[in-house]
Amino acid sequence: MTEQFLQWLQTEHISQMLKAAILLLVGFVVASLASRAVNRFFSKNFSQHHIVLFRKLVYWLLLALFVASALKQLGFSLSVLLGAAGVLSVALGFASQTSASNLISGLFLIGEQPFKLGDTIKVGNTTGEVLSIDLLSVKLRTFDNLFVRIPNETLIKSEVTNLTRFPIRRFDLLLGVAYKEQISEVRSVLLDVADKNPLCLDEPSPMFLFLGFGDSALNIQFSVWGKRENFRDLRNSLHEEVKLAFDTAGIDIPFPQRTVHLALQYVQSKAQSAAPLQKDDNHAL
Repeated sequence: MTEQFLQWLQTEHISQMLKAAILLLVGFVVASLASRAVNRFFSKNFSQHHIVLFRKLVYWLLLALFVASALKQLGFSLSVLLGAAGVLSVALGFASQTSASNLISGLFLIGEQPFKLGDTIKVGNTTGEVLSIDLLSVKLRTFDNLFVRIPNETLIKSEVTNLTRFPIRRFDLLLGVAYKEQISEVRSVLLDVADKNPLCLDEPSPMFLFLGFGDSALNIQFSVWGKRENFRDLRNSLHEEVKLAFDTAGIDIPFPQRTVHLALQYVQSKAQSAAPLQKDDNHAL
């Protein structure tokens, strides 16, 4: 029994298995080192999203080459494996057309780069921070801390708004003032508010637009610019400061009003028609 075991150890199968195991071990080490090298090499010229994709691509490509070499050492024919992989890929392609569409759309997103990791985007009614950009989907975290997965095909077909692409943003304040107010005075008060607000940028300068005559008010748009990271604070503070400034200056912000005109002859005819009915009711009582 011992002699048979020693003879089995001296056969080529054991040496082939050892070589395959060494190849797999070396493959894991080389793939890990190469992926780290990619991270250091591309960190200065590419975004974090592209670095992650390059790392995954290099890691799995090198590992696949070493696995193929290990299988060849064990006596497997690579041509047969490639043929089987081709047939399997075609079958999977027909079975998962939606995934293939998302995969192609993901490649377009990677090439076009409409947003990157950390950006805040709006897709339909969903607004959130981009957590990851994968080949099949994009993951978002909304402002109320919800996780949202959006397929890449949906992003390609939909309108995507990147809220943090540029360093500054414009805030448009829409309001109405009473018809008795002077437009020049309203403009002066609003510009003074923007000048005193430290979050409003001097360049581009604030913009005052008289939009027209509304049903109950003079419609106005007052637009100011602020840094992207200060946009929420600018919006909140500007509303409060404009209200206080209007109260101080005596400028009214009217509520909707309706004036109803009734024809006198129509009212009298209605009253006369209702009078007999009231008499009949009294007799009945």
